Amino acid sequence: MDTTDDARTRIDTTVAHPARRYNYWLGGKDHFAADRASGDAIAAAMPGVKLMAVENRAFMGRAVRYLAEQGIRQFLDIGTGIPAPNNTHEIAQSVDPSSRVVYVDNDPIVLTHARALLTSAPGGANAYIDGDLRDPEAILAHPDLPATLDLSRPVALLLVAVLHFIREDEHPERIIETLTAALAPGSYLVASHATWEYLPAEVIAALTRNNTDGRFQARTAARFAELLAPFDLVEPGIESVAYWHADDVPGPRPSAEEVACFGAVARIR
Repeated sequence: MDTTDDARTRIDTTVAHPARRYNYWLGGKDHFAADRASGDAIAAAMPGVKLMAVENRAFMGRAVRYLAEQGIRQFLDIGTGIPAPNNTHEIAQSVDPSSRVVYVDNDPIVLTHARALLTSAPGGANAYIDGDLRDPEAILAHPDLPATLDLSRPVALLLVAVLHFIREDEHPERIIETLTAALAPGSYLVASHATWEYLPAEVIAALTRNNTDGRFQARTAARFAELLAPFDLVEPGIESVAYWHADDVPGPRPSAEEVACFGAVARIR
């Protein structure tokens, strides 16, 4: 069966999707009118959202490079989004071409780009799973996961800009616990999360009106810390994505208030 053709039949271009909206904010081309309208409405209420997307992407790149330089050679990237420059495998395999990456996303349009995601360096390996973070058991049970990653050895789990699409009634702690329990000691968790705690009340009210399905769940730094409590945070701990290990980034850094997104890397015990 041609899974790419199957994916196309499941793409609803009339409803905005986070992966396509994020692609729009990053300046990509893989989005539709509904994604652009949704992205523009959010940007009208929160002008820094495009900057947040750019800085979050850069944080992901620095975190992957940091872990690759620490010797991590396996990555499980859930909520990967539409391919853009400096994908996880490109960064990891630039450090060590033998690095192995499994991507997971629930947007059918990402599946149509799977060939780009699956282009591995010689000696390494990539795979793509059509899955949803809200069903971690299905991700772990997918045959392509153990075929690509050896879960008896350390893995970096990436939950970058995806936890804020998990509502509290969907039990984010349980999801994180299920995934990390399957990983070997010495594995790592990379996570980032949007926050509204820096925003004025009128901006929060406008964003809430745009969040008609309640899918987006901004959280405070304190709540983000609770999600990461079982793990050992890598210095500097929870930090703005604009500042996490960004000392060598050229040019002035935007403020934490402008970016409104936290990031962290944590070691799994």
